[in-house]
Amino acid sequence: MAGSALIVGVGSGLSASLARRFAREGMQLVLAARNVAKLRDLAAATNATAIACDAADPTAVAALFAAADAAAGPPDIVVFNASRRVRGAIVELNPAAVANALAVTALGGFHVAREAAVRMLPRGRGTIFLTGASASVKGFAQSSPFAMGKFALRGLAQSLARELHPRGVHVVHAVIDGGIRQGEADPRAAQRGPDGLLDPDAIAETYWQLHCQPRSAWAWEIELRPWVESF
Repeated sequence: MAGSALIVGVGSGLSASLARRFAREGMQLVLAARNVAKLRDLAAATNATAIACDAADPTAVAALFAAADAAAGPPDIVVFNASRRVRGAIVELNPAAVANALAVTALGGFHVAREAAVRMLPRGRGTIFLTGASASVKGFAQSSPFAMGKFALRGLAQSLARELHPRGVHVVHAVIDGGIRQGEADPRAAQRGPDGLLDPDAIAETYWQLHCQPRSAWAWEIELRPWVESF
């Protein structure tokens, strides 16, 4: 299958697992983050190109895709993992900080999905992943900006799935309903017990399976949560 993949909003958790999983398939990788210095080791391990990008800036996103085209060719997979959280009581939140959080989490997803669609539609194939969270479907107290951003991202995914699926482009919204383990030494693991946190490698495997889904039975959304967590 091979091809190329672009991951936007790369960190040390899920994005790193996705990069390693895609690399195992022989895909050419482009990794994007505001701070590319932190990607040095991952890029070396996966033979990836690292590019600095602020997902909230449409000009920067357009430049990212142009650079990714030159480095690895038009992407077969695009993953949007960027988000920004602002916590606090509604009467204490700074409007400018909230606007910035929404610009990253929601508008950033639009900018990335738009550039991906521009490249995938002429070829009639490709997969766009928009990574959600528990906040995609349930807003928590003192977390209204994150809920607004993630609700918007889910709406974007649902709309794009209905628009792009009939034209061959697979759009997937993944609700990551739980904490993702951050390395073997994550202190939360001891508190929550075995499988209390989602394994990022397991999530990455699910993303790959979704990319490989037969188009006669495409999923537009999946919810992933630890099996030990009660509903």
